[in-house]
Amino acid sequence: MQNYQKLFANNRDWASAIRSADPEYFERRAAGQEPHFFFIGCCDSRVPAELLTGTKPGEIFTHRNIANQAHPNDLSMLAALEYAVEYLDVKHVLICGHYGCGGVKAALGPPGHGVVDHWLHVIRDVYRWNREEIDALPDIDAKTNRLVELNVMKQVFQLSRTPVVQRAWAKGRRPILHGIVYDLHDGLLKELVSGLDGEDKAQPLRETFIGWHVG
Repeated sequence: MQNYQKLFANNRDWASAIRSADPEYFERRAAGQEPHFFFIGCCDSRVPAELLTGTKPGEIFTHRNIANQAHPNDLSMLAALEYAVEYLDVKHVLICGHYGCGGVKAALGPPGHGVVDHWLHVIRDVYRWNREEIDALPDIDAKTNRLVELNVMKQVFQLSRTPVVQRAWAKGRRPILHGIVYDLHDGLLKELVSGLDGEDKAQPLRETFIGWHVG
C-alpha cells in the first residue's frame, strides 16, 4: 500500500506546483482538448508518450497496447482512432514502437504466453515473412530490434487500410500517418515511415507487404 499511497502524494505535489506556476492551468485544460497527434504506442511502462515527445496534456491523444498494434478487429483501437480523426480532427497519427519490446521478443519464440499469443499473431506472421533476414542477425537483441521496426511498418500499413483512415483520405490529405521507434538506451525517436496522407503515398508500403505475402 505504501507505493499506492505515494501516487496520491505525488499527485498533490504535482497539482500544487502547477497551480503555483500557472493558476489558470487546470481551468484551461478542463475547457476541452484540441490535440494535434494521435499516438498508438506500446503499453510498456518505460515509453510514456508525453515525456518522450515533450508534449503537454491536451496536445497528444493516446492509445496503448502490447507491441503497439493496429489490429483491424481491435474495437478499442478503432474507436479511439475514429474519435481522434473524426471528432478531434488530429492531423497526425503515429505508430510508435520501441527497441527491446518484450511483446515483439515473445513473438520470436514458441507459443506459451496464454492470451498474449493470440494478440501477437500478426507479429509472428511478420517474422515468418522475414525469417531469412531476421535469423541472419547475430543475437536475440538484434533480431528483436529488427522485428520491432518491421512490426511498426506493418501496423502503419494496417492503419492505412482501416475504414476510418480511408474515409478521411477520401475527403482530404489528413490524417498523416507516421511510423517511429523509441530507443530506450538514448531516449531518441527514429523515423521509419512518414508522410502517408493518401493512397498514392501509401502505395509503396502496400507493395512491400504484398511482396511479403507472395514471398
